Amino acid sequence: MTARDRVAFALATWFGCGYVPYAPGTAGTLGAIPLYLALREGGTIAVVAGAIAITAIGVWAAGTVARRTATKDPQIVVIDEVAGVLWTLSVAPRSAIAIVIGVVMFRVFDQLKPWPANRAERDLPGGLGIVLDDVAAGAWGAAVLALLRWRGAI
Repeated sequence: MTARDRVAFALATWFGCGYVPYAPGTAGTLGAIPLYLALREGGTIAVVAGAIAITAIGVWAAGTVARRTATKDPQIVVIDEVAGVLWTLSVAPRSAIAIVIGVVMFRVFDQLKPWPANRAERDLPGGLGIVLDDVAAGAWGAAVLALLRWRGAI
């Protein structure tokens, strides 16, 4: 394995979260919270910039791991959850309850795979399909958070 492959595995598994034996996707989602908290200090633009960067890096890293493991969507890849939950939390107000609701909403939409997440997962190749279905789930989570925020519920 090359150094580049090792970097891809470290990022794709979000520094080991993907190796958790039970619910690695949830572990990856929770593993994203420290990054979100750091980015949040820079405001919404910083969170969105982080989400864009993780999405782009995630496509490369997930694609590399998928190729190296000869698996369409390796369970150890969780950088897609990191990207997705960052998109959800990009609209969150600064409160613990908003983070909890955002994480739960993201996980629900990640499991349900509403359109276009289901199409992205099915139709896009390699890292694009692995990551963009979670980005779509993140957009659904962001829509729910934005609605709750607009209604004054969070």
